[in-house]
Amino acid sequence: MYNGELEVQAKRKTLAVLHDEITHVLNAARDLSSLTDSIIKGTNKDTELSLDRMKNAGEEVENLRRKMTREISDTGSLMVYREDVLRTAYIIDDIAGYITGIAFRLSNIKITTLKKGKFDEDISELINMVVESIFKLNEMARALSINPSSTIELAQEVQNIERKVDNSYRKVVIKALNEIPNTKDLLLVKDAVEGIEGMADKCQAASDSLTILALSM
Repeated sequence: MYNGELEVQAKRKTLAVLHDEITHVLNAARDLSSLTDSIIKGTNKDTELSLDRMKNAGEEVENLRRKMTREISDTGSLMVYREDVLRTAYIIDDIAGYITGIAFRLSNIKITTLKKGKFDEDISELINMVVESIFKLNEMARALSINPSSTIELAQEVQNIERKVDNSYRKVVIKALNEIPNTKDLLLVKDAVEGIEGMADKCQAASDSLTILALSM
């Protein structure tokens, strides 16, 4: 078998693992959105189910990232852009870590605090924007194997979402500082929205990395 054929096979395998990794992160992000709804509604059973699914998704993402590392190690010098693929996989793994951290903080905030200042609506809006951003990353990863040029177009949409999250994040933090008297809940809300903003930044970083990959193909 020629090296060219081996490189094509290696490319397909690694991109498939990368897309699978992002898909698991997208599912975890959707569970984070469901978790937020469950907390607001006070449905504890649904909350526990969402937390369990997020934990399992996080473990699966880590396993896929390790699989990616092994795949790239096995291909050796066959893939000229192997570092870019691996960098992207690690960024996606970081996003999964943000999801579980945000979930932990949200599950410990008093529901009365969330509803009193309509922070439930603010946080839901922020999370939905980040879910949309990860959905775009999923589309970008899919496009790498089909139409790499469309990846670059989707990257602009991720950037636009990141800007919206950043603007909303600042408003919510200022609002929390002014309206939440309880120190514990203030810290939890602040940490949660900072986590969401950090996750949006990671999505932007993943988008940039996927763009570099697209330009390399």
